[in-house]
Amino acid sequence: MPTLVLVRHGQSLWNLQNRYTGWVDVPLTALGEQEARAAGERLKGMSFDVAYTSALRRAQDTLTLIMETAGLDVPIIRDEALNERHYGDLQGLNKAETAQRYGADQVHTWRRSFATPPPNGEALKDTAARTLPFFERAILGDIRMGHDVLVVAHGNSNRSIAMHLDQLDEQQVLDLELATGVPVVWELDTEGNVLERSVLDGGQ
Repeated sequence: MPTLVLVRHGQSLWNLQNRYTGWVDVPLTALGEQEARAAGERLKGMSFDVAYTSALRRAQDTLTLIMETAGLDVPIIRDEALNERHYGDLQGLNKAETAQRYGADQVHTWRRSFATPPPNGEALKDTAARTLPFFERAILGDIRMGHDVLVVAHGNSNRSIAMHLDQLDEQQVLDLELATGVPVVWELDTEGNVLERSVLDGGQ
């Protein structure tokens, strides 16, 4: 029974500064490194055949710390298909200042709608459109071979995958929050159907 684990990277510098990050390659904070190590502690005793991550350092560094802490040594596949949602013209802007500039209602629509992108950026729909074909081809390819897979990526790329696995509709996925550094575990059959889902938070 293959296992798939998704982890959102630890807190990044721009998470801390409340700025839209997207594809800007910012580092983890000290807290983000702690969150990554905590995720590694929660994954101790689990085995994986392969790990996937994005082309961005905050996800790659989180994966490195998880593997070091959990004692994992597996092949790593990096692909920008797993990158965070691209926030376009909002990247680098403080979220509060953005609301003042464009209006809170407009910013809320960009952030929380499924299909309305910010200027020159991606909506969650667009993120899913690049993440899910890669998931189907590569990650589910490993699952179909019976491999256990660890994915360390981003809030919106992981939400896209979770939307597919949990069969969430366009409204339900907007309410899905994935905490930084918290592993979400799916037990699957070799066709990728979900048998069980659990969250390895601090209570476990």
